[in-house]
Amino acid sequence: MLRGIHKATSNWFGKAILSVVMGLLVVSFAIWGIGDIFRGFGRNAVAKIGNTEISIEQFRQLYTDRLQQIGRQAGRAITPDQARGLGLDRQLLSQIVAETTLDEHSRKLRLGLSDAEISRRITSDPSFRGANGQFDRARFEQLIRNAGFTEPRFVDQQRRETLRRQIAQSIIGEMKVPTTALSAINQYQNEKRSIEYLALTPAQAGDIPAATPEGLSKYFGERKILFRAPEYRKITLLSLTPADIAKPDAVSDADAKAYYEQHKNSYGTPERRELRQIVFPNAQDAASASERIAKGLSFADLAKERGLKDTDIDVGMVTKSDIIDAAVADAAFALKAGEISAPIKGSFGTVLLQVGKVEPGSQKTYEEVASQIKREQAEVRARSELNNLRDKIEDERAGGSTLAETAKKLGLKSLTIEAIDRSGRAPDGKLVADLPRTPDVISVAFGSDVGVDSEALQLPNNGLLWYDVTGITPSRERTLEEVKDQLATRWRDDEIATRLLAKADDMLGKLKAGGALSQVASEAGLKLESASGLQRGKPAGFVPAKVVDAVFKVAKGAPGSSEGETQTQRFVFRVTEVIAPPLDANSPEAKQLTTSLQNAFADDIIGEYILRIENDYGVNINQQALNQVIGGGTANR
Repeated sequence: MLRGIHKATSNWFGKAILSVVMGLLVVSFAIWGIGDIFRGFGRNAVAKIGNTEISIEQFRQLYTDRLQQIGRQAGRAITPDQARGLGLDRQLLSQIVAETTLDEHSRKLRLGLSDAEISRRITSDPSFRGANGQFDRARFEQLIRNAGFTEPRFVDQQRRETLRRQIAQSIIGEMKVPTTALSAINQYQNEKRSIEYLALTPAQAGDIPAATPEGLSKYFGERKILFRAPEYRKITLLSLTPADIAKPDAVSDADAKAYYEQHKNSYGTPERRELRQIVFPNAQDAASASERIAKGLSFADLAKERGLKDTDIDVGMVTKSDIIDAAVADAAFALKAGEISAPIKGSFGTVLLQVGKVEPGSQKTYEEVASQIKREQAEVRARSELNNLRDKIEDERAGGSTLAETAKKLGLKSLTIEAIDRSGRAPDGKLVADLPRTPDVISVAFGSDVGVDSEALQLPNNGLLWYDVTGITPSRERTLEEVKDQLATRWRDDEIATRLLAKADDMLGKLKAGGALSQVASEAGLKLESASGLQRGKPAGFVPAKVVDAVFKVAKGAPGSSEGETQTQRFVFRVTEVIAPPLDANSPEAKQLTTSLQNAFADDIIGEYILRIENDYGVNINQQALNQVIGGGTANR
């Protein structure tokens, strides 16, 4: 949220998609509870904030850009249907409205930035620096192009985002965290406790006779819902990916070897070199420095003479491809370890280089990667065929063929799952194998119906997944005979739990009356155990999480009881020590906690501020125009 605002100036990508970060902030701004459907402004506008209208085309461009940015971060494309399913359409609309509101507010406040200041901010961004540490226009253009920006759009967005950050930072100021809040949270997170305890197991429950038929019948009648059979669905799946239709054997050795030679570097580890460099303003200074080095001056001493720190000359461990300047790259990888170069005329000045440690590269042979290359090339070739097959599948479905029939006709493999519940289990209780987890086919299948012609789902590997619901078995009550074994086990566990709870309550009564836990242990024939250093929400060896949670609900010296990992296990304990953690405001942990609280408080303040100015300016949404962009029905407000 606001952390993105604070950190954006140190990361170009954060600047480029600050709006996505801002989206996380404004998700909670309840825009849907603010705006009314507005019918008085133009039909071609999606929204109106104050005097600013967002046209359909403008919103479409913004919405598409944001989905693409999120898709690049997620590593896969986000379709409009998926966006609606994830609620991204509402989040992105809220985000865009909040940003537009801040833009409107900055105009009202007459805030602005000069072209020179924007240029200075961009050229000083470390993300756009080349190997020489200076602004590199080629790198700048490449990075913004990869992020989906033209230069004018990038500059305009940076101007808007900078003004938004200035408003936000002026609102939150230097946020101070109250010491009381810091101390309270520090104590909650880091308080430690010690206990002595007794563990009651089924052995302490005594002999439990088998349940009578009448008893089981009564037990079942009172708990029928616990044994109810879930709804099951029969579904047929047909996946179509490059890997499904690839034919590695059709790729010849000649083609695979040619590809290997062209991409040889990608089948090995490139050589890496530790590199240091000094950039000179002109060739004469570089030549003079080179002569002095030849007479015994060290590279480090030369750097010190020029007022350079180690961080100024250290390029780091780099591969040849990491160095943008070709002349510098060639020279750096022609030197031996420890050698210093002659002056090199590069694109950004004349430099002297020194090579430190050298890590040799490695290269796999063709034979080692032949099968991999053939598989990859076969999948590449299959992509063109994939589109044709997709069209054929859709044609068959449009003609009334089932997925199973379509797969058989086209020589593909379909998968029929006879019965599956919402948890992905078959009637035998086992998870269904070979079921895609991404996308969530179970969720969509249970949201569909028999005979519904559903759209194909996007698979992570650039493939498609079709599904048909071909049968539904409704949820029903099982008979006693069907669950007899399961019923008997559950009945016995309940009996054990009841007896252990009674024993634990009896022990607690003795402890509250002033008895010692050691005496209670001796009377019950149990071993008294102890545990120390228990903390909230953290594993504690043999002490189950439920018991740790209960330990922090009683005072020092007080007894307590809790169920263990299962209902057939019970713990009785007494808190013997409570260690309150000291608050060291300068410790890394305290600083991290302070930062987290500052972010949380700042989020609340800026959120309330944006809500207020949205109310002041007025936010109106044209739902009909919005649906033209995002699709779907009327969104909930």
